[in-house]
Amino acid sequence: MSLPLRPGVYLMKNKSGEIIYVGKAKALKNRVSSYFGSHYNHTAKVIKMVENVQDFDYIVTDSEFEALVLECSLIKQHSPKYNILLKDDKGYHYVKITNSPWPRIDAVMQLENDGSEYIGPYTSSFAVRQTVEQARKIFRLPQCGKTFPVPHKQRPCLNYHISQCSAPCAGKISQCDYAKSVEQAVDFLKGGSASLIKSMQEEMERAAENLEFEKAASLRDKINAVSKFGEKQKVVSVGVAEQDVFALSQTADKACLAVLRFFAGRLCDTEHFILEAPEDGAQARYELLMRYYSMRERIPPRILIDALPADCDLLAEWLSEKLGKKVSFTVPQRGDQLKLLEMCRSNAAEKLALSLGRRGTDTQALDELARLLGLESPPEYIESYDISHTAGSENVAGMVVFKNAHPYKAAYKRFKIKGFDGQDDCASMAEVLERRFRHYLEETAKPEGEKRDEGFTHLPDLILLDGAQMQVNAVKAVLMRMGIKVPVYGMVKDSSHRTRAITGEGGEIAINSKRSAFTLVSTIQEEVHRFAIEYHRKRRSSGISTTLVQIEGVGPKKAQVLMKAFKSVAAIKKASVDELSAVKGVDKRTAKAVFDYFNGSDV
Repeated sequence: MSLPLRPGVYLMKNKSGEIIYVGKAKALKNRVSSYFGSHYNHTAKVIKMVENVQDFDYIVTDSEFEALVLECSLIKQHSPKYNILLKDDKGYHYVKITNSPWPRIDAVMQLENDGSEYIGPYTSSFAVRQTVEQARKIFRLPQCGKTFPVPHKQRPCLNYHISQCSAPCAGKISQCDYAKSVEQAVDFLKGGSASLIKSMQEEMERAAENLEFEKAASLRDKINAVSKFGEKQKVVSVGVAEQDVFALSQTADKACLAVLRFFAGRLCDTEHFILEAPEDGAQARYELLMRYYSMRERIPPRILIDALPADCDLLAEWLSEKLGKKVSFTVPQRGDQLKLLEMCRSNAAEKLALSLGRRGTDTQALDELARLLGLESPPEYIESYDISHTAGSENVAGMVVFKNAHPYKAAYKRFKIKGFDGQDDCASMAEVLERRFRHYLEETAKPEGEKRDEGFTHLPDLILLDGAQMQVNAVKAVLMRMGIKVPVYGMVKDSSHRTRAITGEGGEIAINSKRSAFTLVSTIQEEVHRFAIEYHRKRRSSGISTTLVQIEGVGPKKAQVLMKAFKSVAAIKKASVDELSAVKGVDKRTAKAVFDYFNGSDV
């Protein structure tokens, strides 16, 4: 099929003729042809889609903007398998007041013909649940599932003792006073706080004039509670009347898009969507925003987002036309707006962690670390290395693994430096990493079914070295030579041996402002240091140098005697024959053998 170099929409179809992907293009010929050339620059999702394409069609438009509008309409109509689709579970929500002698107030999703009073509908389940919960607490209405009156008086629960329930189950409130509290709660739900506060203040003043001080005090407490609730609603307004905030949190397999919606100076709704982890963040944000606003009536003039979507200007133009005035995208860098974005990110991480059965703080830490280092996805499998020795003797290394932000001790490894003696942290680190990935290549080459070493079979998402840029450069050279592609960074300590920054090719990256990532990196650095030094101390405690026992005539006992006398291999290297033979238990012949070994005698 000959394709024009004009804007338009293309439709990919499978062998059944079903549309499996809809996309737009500035130049149809170039865009569609790119799918069927080399797969080198394609993501796994695109490769999988192309394998299922049996036919395609296209629609030419006058502009790329018209293509976007048509793309949105066709995606909404066909819900293609390979487009990012958001499941819209938005329904209508109501506040239900039961028709009974002791009415109950609940948040529900369905209208029923049961004689109850319903307030609504509302599109925000968040707002309905929050307001009902607050109304119950303020007016001390039961939050349990009991039906009143109960057959026998019961002991009041904790909510009564913390002044969040009037305990009708224990006979602590009359039916008349209870009905009055429900009436006030309904006024609060229908009319908000201003009119209710005014009427309650008048009632409180009358009660005080009639010397009904207990009633007046109760009304005073309710007025204070309603006022505080009104203040809480304004706490995150940041002076912006209307805006939406978007943030994406992801793992290797799943992602969560979180949305906070602000209207009339307050948070009015929050939503989240769980989806497959996208491989292209900018393109994913474009598709997510397009889908989201094709499902929503209200479009705000300002949209905060954690990273700009692909075709940002085009998307803004489309939203502006739908709204009837300009819509702008902002990626906040500081101040209150950044705090709102961080709150949204935290929500996304928490919801994603919940769906995966993890802790939200772990997901947030990995997400922050990925953004700090510019990684495509959060590093779920991290390896860290540290070198330990005493003046060049007993030179060893430790490798620790953190899986999903937690130590994975089954994969920890210890290494004895074999390639040389003495102190050279860069050479030591290079040797260790070369040996580690040589094991990786050997283990993964084993036939299927043959037992493999778990600590070497996994390719890490990130390598963190306890060291500065020189160690990072030495390791990168090794990985490049071996054809291993893993991001490598160093962990830098301050003068007090605490984590200060991460170092890479672009210089140091400060992490102390990102609390979750900072805590994770600090924990990793402390753990790898502990593991390496523990191994080094174990080697030293035996009093045996692996270098010394390689010398003819020097066994474990003589090696131990020499180490005790000179404290280090470096000191033994510098010693003369006479100094060596002066050690009790070392004869002249052995002393000369040691001296010749380290000083390269031709004798």
